Amino acid sequence: MEETALNLVSEGAGVAVATAWSLGAHAAAAELARQLAPHDLAGLVVFVSPDYDAATFAAEMARRFGATPVVGCTTAGEITPDGWSDGAVVAIGFLRQHFAFIARPILDLANFHVEAGRELTKQLRAELSAARPGFAGRGLFGLLLVDGLCRREEAVVTAVQMALDEIPLVGGSAGDGLRFERTFVIHGGRAYTDAAVLALAATDLPFKTFRADNFEPTGVKMVVTEADVEKRIVKELNAEPAAKEYARVCGILDDTLDAFAFASHPVVVTIGGQHFVRSIQRVNPDGSLSFFCAIDEGLVFTAARRRDPFEGLATLFGGIEEELGEVDLYLGFDCVLRRLAAEREQIAQPMSKLYRAKRVVGFNTYGEQYTSMHVNQTFTGVAIGRKRTAAP
Repeated sequence: MEETALNLVSEGAGVAVATAWSLGAHAAAAELARQLAPHDLAGLVVFVSPDYDAATFAAEMARRFGATPVVGCTTAGEITPDGWSDGAVVAIGFLRQHFAFIARPILDLANFHVEAGRELTKQLRAELSAARPGFAGRGLFGLLLVDGLCRREEAVVTAVQMALDEIPLVGGSAGDGLRFERTFVIHGGRAYTDAAVLALAATDLPFKTFRADNFEPTGVKMVVTEADVEKRIVKELNAEPAAKEYARVCGILDDTLDAFAFASHPVVVTIGGQHFVRSIQRVNPDGSLSFFCAIDEGLVFTAARRRDPFEGLATLFGGIEEELGEVDLYLGFDCVLRRLAAEREQIAQPMSKLYRAKRVVGFNTYGEQYTSMHVNQTFTGVAIGRKRTAAP
């Protein structure tokens, strides 16, 4: 596919986007550097297909962009200026004129402690203030990218949001296509597993973080009666083998329990009067179910039904644009199961066209971060507007 660049640096804009479809990590990094060379960047976020060697790509990006912070992760699909894609690399550059940007990795998540995460976040906030003294940007938001197979997202996002106070946080869990073998986050020229990357951005541009899904709860309940909490595996629902009971409740044939079925028949939990999807990753040989999100014995799942995804997105985009005015970019973290559901229902092409029309750029995730929550089958992100000019 032909390389493209989305030039968003007309007056008042603060981001530049580049994409590449190349034969290898070296070529992809070179192409991104060529497209972004004219711009003075405060920071760069990259989403890279698992078809590329993540370590080589990370090293090449650091070599080509020097002191500019480069963070990112591998994907389960990319959202480019041309819509949904596979096999691409997409880069979002934050222009120094409108942004201050700082990032740090959070390593060894297997031994992560909430207090350490809070302290790291507080230090990063202080470093951001010191990095650009006199920068006029007052609005702050955080981006959190996490190894999508670490099973530690809930602890990390909770710790980070506690230290951020009222600063909004969004992000996504790194993907590996549909292989579920190994995912990477990128920082400082290296690709890490069992890690996360936290970036903080200050800006003088209007922005808004968001969360949307297209499900509504039914009256059908399932209770987790046996689980391996650490591994996010549900062994029994309603005191029956989990996969068999889930299929019965949702009206699915046992032999069709695959990613497409899970995408079309999610379960939700209710927290604080709001519903949040708890997506199933796979059915295991013993009939248990592995989940993308934390689970616990006694947790009550509610079967959910899909709503028209276009209606929900129209409401989301309309509300944001009414508040911000013209939106230059929606940096989006879109669950891979949303994309699979769209493919199964044969609406992937119009969904991709809608993302293209609305200037959505990002990646398909193994889970999404929103404030203090790790969620599934959701579209989260941050909309970035243009510099507002005073009325004459």
